[in-house]
Amino acid sequence: MDQSAVGTPVRSGNRAKFLIGGLLIVAAIIYLIVSSTQASAQYFLTVDELNARAGEVRGREVRISGAVLGDTIQYDPQSLQLSFEIAHVPGDNKEIEAQGGLAAVLHAAVSDPTRARIKVVYHGVKPDLLRHEAQAIVTGRLGEDGVFYAEELLLKCPTKYEEALPEQAGN
Repeated sequence: MDQSAVGTPVRSGNRAKFLIGGLLIVAAIIYLIVSSTQASAQYFLTVDELNARAGEVRGREVRISGAVLGDTIQYDPQSLQLSFEIAHVPGDNKEIEAQGGLAAVLHAAVSDPTRARIKVVYHGVKPDLLRHEAQAIVTGRLGEDGVFYAEELLLKCPTKYEEALPEQAGN
C-alpha cells in the first residue's frame, strides 16, 4: 500500500477537526461578546422619562441624569450616606446645545421649581465634584418609595467651570 494514500485521510481529518474547533472557538467568542453586551446594556433616562415609566423600570437597573440641587445635598461621613435631588435636564445633546449649552441647561434646571425632581441616595465617599448645578449621572434602581438608590455616581462639571480653568491657568 502506498504511504501517501494512507497519510491523506489523516490530514483531511485533522483539517476538519481544526476547522470545527476553530468554528467552535469563534462561536464561543461571539456568544460571550453578545451576552456581556446585553448584560451591561442599561436604560438611560431623564428624570421625566423615569417618572413616566416608573412602574416599568422599578426594581430594574437604570441610568439617569439630572442637575444637582446644591441645597438638597446631605452627607453623613460616619455612615457614608449621601442624598441629594436632581432636576430634569434634556437627554438630547442637540436640544442642550440649542438651549445654550450644558451650563445654561443645568442652571435653568435648578432654577425652575416646576421641573421634575427625584431624590437620590448613595452610599460611599462624597465626590469633590458634587455641587450645585453639576450634572449627576447615576446608575441604580428606583425604590418603591420613589427614591432612586444609586450604586454608581458620576459627575460632570458644568461648562462654565471648564471655561474658567484656562483663564485661571494663565494668571
